[in-house]
Amino acid sequence: DRQTLVAVLQFLRRSNLRESEEILRREARLLGDDLGSTALSPAGAGVLGAPGGDADSAGGGEALLSRWSYTSIFASSFRLSYKLLLYANAFAVGGGIVVEDQPDVSAVLSAYNQQGDPTLYEEYYSGLKHFIECSLDCHRAELSQLFYPLFVHMYLELVYNQHESEAKSFFERFHGDQECYYQDDLRVLSSLTKKEHMKGNETMLDFRTSKFVLRISRDSYQLLKRHLQEKQNNQIWNIVQEHLYIDIFDGMPRSKQQIDAMVGSLAGEAKREANKAKVFFGLLKEPEFDVPLDDEDEEGENEEGKPKKKKPKKDSVGSKSKKQDPNAPPQNRIPLPELKDSDKLDKVMNMKEAARRVRLGPECLPSICFYTFLNAYQGLTAVDITDDSSMIVGGFADSTVRVWSVTPKKLRSVKTAADLSLIDKESDDVLERIMDEKTASELKILYGHSGPVYGTSFSPDRNYLLSCSEDGTVRLWSLQTFTCLVGYKGHNYPVWDTQFSPYGYYFVSGGHDRVARLWATDHYQPLRIFAGHLADVTCTRFHPNSNYIATGSADRTIRLWDVLNGNCVRIFTGHKGPIHSLAFSPNGRFLATGATDGRVLLWDIGHGLMVGELKGHTDTIYALRFSRDGEILASGSMDNTVCLWDAVKAFEDLETDDFTTATGHINLPENSQDVLLGTYMTKSTPVVHLHFTRRNLLLAAGAYSSQ
Repeated sequence: DRQTLVAVLQFLRRSNLRESEEILRREARLLGDDLGSTALSPAGAGVLGAPGGDADSAGGGEALLSRWSYTSIFASSFRLSYKLLLYANAFAVGGGIVVEDQPDVSAVLSAYNQQGDPTLYEEYYSGLKHFIECSLDCHRAELSQLFYPLFVHMYLELVYNQHESEAKSFFERFHGDQECYYQDDLRVLSSLTKKEHMKGNETMLDFRTSKFVLRISRDSYQLLKRHLQEKQNNQIWNIVQEHLYIDIFDGMPRSKQQIDAMVGSLAGEAKREANKAKVFFGLLKEPEFDVPLDDEDEEGENEEGKPKKKKPKKDSVGSKSKKQDPNAPPQNRIPLPELKDSDKLDKVMNMKEAARRVRLGPECLPSICFYTFLNAYQGLTAVDITDDSSMIVGGFADSTVRVWSVTPKKLRSVKTAADLSLIDKESDDVLERIMDEKTASELKILYGHSGPVYGTSFSPDRNYLLSCSEDGTVRLWSLQTFTCLVGYKGHNYPVWDTQFSPYGYYFVSGGHDRVARLWATDHYQPLRIFAGHLADVTCTRFHPNSNYIATGSADRTIRLWDVLNGNCVRIFTGHKGPIHSLAFSPNGRFLATGATDGRVLLWDIGHGLMVGELKGHTDTIYALRFSRDGEILASGSMDNTVCLWDAVKAFEDLETDDFTTATGHINLPENSQDVLLGTYMTKSTPVVHLHFTRRNLLLAAGAYSSQ
């Protein structure tokens, strides 16, 4: 208001801050001339005359924001500067320019300063509710998205201003109207009944610092704006401007089904801008080398009396990606380790196996071999299987890591240094001679962690094993000596998952501290820290080309991060519970995600769109895996079942035109039973891991539970 403005100008003059005074004078005139009758009420920052929410007014908001930040340094003794900043921030909401930061708790809470008559909050909310429920069907679904964030902010405002009885009454009257997938959040909210409770509460802070994103068509938004102006409902308008980010799009409003598919995360939907960056989802070109024919191959062919014409076919397997994929990243975009001779040998073996691979499909489903951990009283918490399916590892709640050989070949350690010095290093079988037969056994137990082991991952070359634990460390173990080589300390809280890159050397970890970290085996410190999730990072996955990492979180979103620069290039919302499993399709185009809501969601990475929803499980999905050729998707759940899905059918005929991409009008198939090929029950064993062998046999693992 004018008096405060004059007071600030006098203060600046007394302090000899002429330049700031000039800026403030200019801004005051700009506010008066360009923005019509603007009133900054003493109770809080809200624009009553011209609510700026359209995209074209956002530029002005940004300019205001940058200029005011300069003035506000000097005017800090007045509440005006805070109001002007809030005003500028609110002004930028609708258009897509919002300066996001992570302020400290007291600053965050101060935004809930008394803003209106506490007795009228119920009236305001029920008035808006009545308006939305009576609006046309096409707008009702979109505007109903406002109920939940407004409910939370109005409740928190009442609690912060110590109107405890009003807050309780408000909560009891309206909490039943909220969507079922917000029940867990509402349970946390109901425990915040005093101002003191809000100080250290993470949920509270998340809600306050990250603007809740709503995607609404321009028509619906104009309808809301007009209603709030006519009713002079400044209380709700202030909240819409300060705490919500309204992503306005031109076009038809979305249906209830389309909205329900996309909402449910802790901070609303992803902004459309978040999924616009280019992603190189193609595969890197494989190095070329010839695949020699084995003696046994030749014998096998002669026995059958067929001519030896298999070689070109085998060669074609080796050269499946000789042509550069147009969507692939440049080969040297991130430094990848050189192939060792043993790696090349393994690739040759892989190609030979691939030649004998079973082509899967609706008519040819894989056999499933289930590894049941019996009497696992230690509590099985993680499983991994090597790429060549020769070893299986279990992480346990008693802080041990146990490695089994699942082939007749036993696990052996390297001999001691004294014994190694006696070996002839030039002999052909030197790799055999260095192994100590006395140590041969089916099982090796690795001790070192001081808490439950939540994640395990074998390196592609089978020389190393990663494990992560509640103790906050990630450990790297040698599978030559079965000892711990390094403990990586970076997370301060439990680490929920870790995974090696498909090329080795790099690995990723994610934990309770809400960040994922990228490491290299020869660095003590992380190379990248991926921060952005609002809750624990529960699972991590490398893209097949190793240039990207997907993370799933308890904030009910999936993010895709660029390894090169650490940027978040995709945010996927739609799950209604914490994410617990991720799987990239072998061609790198698609991502499948599973969560506690029992749904598998399918995403097109290039377009940043949800393209499928698979319903068949009744409990948390802990394991997802595509077959080697990508025809079948297998999902394993806590409901003791493995489901097989027709991935080819799920991804065909995708509507990914520009309009869909721009507005998010996704049309998911009504019935996911069409792509469900089979459901397989275990006796009483939750499925915690799935793995397709090189020949497409499906291996599953879990611990038998007697309940």
